Amino acid sequence: MSTVDEKLAKSLTAESTELIPYLPYLLQDLWELGSSPQDMIDLITKHASVSRRTRLLDLACGKGAVSVNIARTLGCSVKGIDILPEFIEFARRKAAEYGVDALCEFEVGDINQAVKSETNYDIAILGAVGDVLGSSEKTISLLKNTVKPGGYILIDDGYAKEQSNSHCLTRDAWLELFDAARVTLVDEILITDDALSSLNVEQQECIRKRANELKERLPRKAYLFDSYIASQQAECDELENEISGVTLLLRVDDR
Repeated sequence: MSTVDEKLAKSLTAESTELIPYLPYLLQDLWELGSSPQDMIDLITKHASVSRRTRLLDLACGKGAVSVNIARTLGCSVKGIDILPEFIEFARRKAAEYGVDALCEFEVGDINQAVKSETNYDIAILGAVGDVLGSSEKTISLLKNTVKPGGYILIDDGYAKEQSNSHCLTRDAWLELFDAARVTLVDEILITDDALSSLNVEQQECIRKRANELKERLPRKAYLFDSYIASQQAECDELENEISGVTLLLRVDDR
């Protein structure tokens, strides 16, 4: 399997690329795949001037929950890119369902390539996909290239908690990175522990149900689906105990 497949699997907490063909089935009950559309809408509304001419880029857009809700609420144009064709098709159907298909463009593609060609956006979004673009420093650098000077970047990520063993950066380390990268942290929304726990339980139940269905149909691959449930639970445990989930709004400095 290619590096792209490996990054895709990792971004969706799949331990093996062998699981990729089954991800659309396992995640079929979930529209929001990590990021909160409302948190992003709140941050944009509070700090950015938005009109129909505003252009947003949603990288690794998943099933389009963020893109569709932003277009519906703010009336601006959004381009979403994701590598799974099934996710892109779902996003297109949702855009039509919500009456924003004229504002939303969804494209199958590798975001590692997209960041090299997509430019001049007012806002770029990267929601809850980890290090698909590389290190935190590289990720910020690549995202900067997609937006205008003075434009904004929205990232769904996390702060490592005190005495945490997480690979995530601490808030202080993030702030140092932002300063070196010449971006300004404008605002942030931390997810509460209660909200996170409730969301994790709900999503795990959906995934477990679909994994059990696949195990009945494909008993020889039961180990794959069991490992996915386990890796999802491990991620939930890390999020609840080691990391403070956060949505960050950054402004790209003109300097």
